[in-house]
Amino acid sequence: MRLPDLVARSAQRAPDAPALTARTTTISYADLHERTERAATGLRDLGLDAGERVAVFLDKRIETVVALFACSRAGGVFIPVNPVLRARQVRHILDDCAVRVLVTSTDRLRALRTELAACKSLAHVLVLGDSPGDDKETPYRIHAWAEVAERATQAVCPPTGGVDTDVAAILYTSGSTGAPKGVVLSHRNLVVGAESVSTYLNNTAEDRILAVLPLSFDAGLSQLTTGFYVGANVVLADYLLPGDVVRLCAEHRISGLVGVPPLWIQLAAQTWPAEAVAGMRYFANTGGRLPRVTLQQLRTIFPAAAPYLMYGLTEAFRSTYLDPTEVDRRPDSIGQAIPNAEILVVREDGGLCGPGEPGELVHRGPLVTLGYWNDAQRTAERFRPPPNRPVELCTPELAVWSGDVVVRDEEGFLYFVGRRDDMIKTSGYRVSPQEIEEVAYETGLVHDAVAVGLEDETLGHRVVLVVTPREPAGFDPAAVTARLRQELPGYMVPAEVMVRSALPQSPNGKFDRAILRRELAAARRQEPT
Repeated sequence: MRLPDLVARSAQRAPDAPALTARTTTISYADLHERTERAATGLRDLGLDAGERVAVFLDKRIETVVALFACSRAGGVFIPVNPVLRARQVRHILDDCAVRVLVTSTDRLRALRTELAACKSLAHVLVLGDSPGDDKETPYRIHAWAEVAERATQAVCPPTGGVDTDVAAILYTSGSTGAPKGVVLSHRNLVVGAESVSTYLNNTAEDRILAVLPLSFDAGLSQLTTGFYVGANVVLADYLLPGDVVRLCAEHRISGLVGVPPLWIQLAAQTWPAEAVAGMRYFANTGGRLPRVTLQQLRTIFPAAAPYLMYGLTEAFRSTYLDPTEVDRRPDSIGQAIPNAEILVVREDGGLCGPGEPGELVHRGPLVTLGYWNDAQRTAERFRPPPNRPVELCTPELAVWSGDVVVRDEEGFLYFVGRRDDMIKTSGYRVSPQEIEEVAYETGLVHDAVAVGLEDETLGHRVVLVVTPREPAGFDPAAVTARLRQELPGYMVPAEVMVRSALPQSPNGKFDRAILRRELAAARRQEPT
């Protein structure tokens, strides 16, 4: 089965069932299937070939979902671009995977135009909304989405062939060595992931799933694939305030909600009317540890809902979950392997760890993705043979070596210990410190810069940038923050810019992030409360 078959199958089983809701509009599975087929034909009419990349840079709306699935149906590879990214980051993604077609809105196109001029592979831009309003020559052709997606030459896209191990999508996630890296997912990854998640969440066609996470996240995209796998109603949510989530839960009688810790902390502080709680069957956390106090608050708010604590890697889609019946006994556990996955805990020497012994989490099975796009070195570092593979088997198998340290207890439940790399995890996002530092250097205001994440109960990590000024006299940290805010999405902007005369270095001359983190954490503990 390939990804578009999820929609086609549900349309065949229950054509009139609600598939997708955005704001005040709900479309059926038959309608979603028809729109997907027409848009896929439109993409083929533009000349999209199998395997070519289509980026979708939009907020959450029905057309966003249609564009993703239509690209897949046409044989292309879709890239959902996080709508909070700035133009320079969007350009990096488009360049990195040689995007052929971009789907975006009029306002977003205006903000992107300067950067898009340098995107050599970009041939077509499909725009939702009014014309951009100028006749400026561009190396790419601009089309109205409606003309391409709704007025295609055929109502049904011709068969494209292919198999389930073909590339379906590329999800960009920050890497520990700088610019975002593209994780390559196959159709099999996405379909098996939908089957696995819907199995342990017990999803059915009666569910109403609120999709609050960005579709560029594996967990956000999973709300679509899981919902469509069982024929549920997926409600798209672009929210500004946590109160908007509460309102949507009430309006749509939401039965399933997946979020990250910072959002759950905010939601736990809201007043929830009875109609917002009545339909809630489960709530699930991903993207970091959920504080115990927040978990308890949520269980009080949703007394009839099952709590799911999950752990996942973009490189393996989903990895573990804690069964709701175990939450009271072990609220700090990340649980056990999800269906269709095996989780190993491995020593540095490659041996398997015993109970209570910390080691690296290694994920094997059909959810292991196809590596990083155009990055053989990092793929070889992260995707390696599992340690328990019989030497007599001559065909290769790759597992994901997560870089996360975990411990397994006597009963087989896993506990997260920490990360091996220097990644910052804040507000549910993985942030590369080098990406922040690069922009800081570009300001011309700093001589040295190191970004670190300090533990924060609400955010996961609080981003702190430590700098040595280029001109110490009259240096204003607020000026650096202002420049960073212009170039970076909000979650990457440091909460604090600290000034030092020198930064610690390791014996080989590199900045020593570990020492700096420890010094800042120690100073923070000594601050008066």
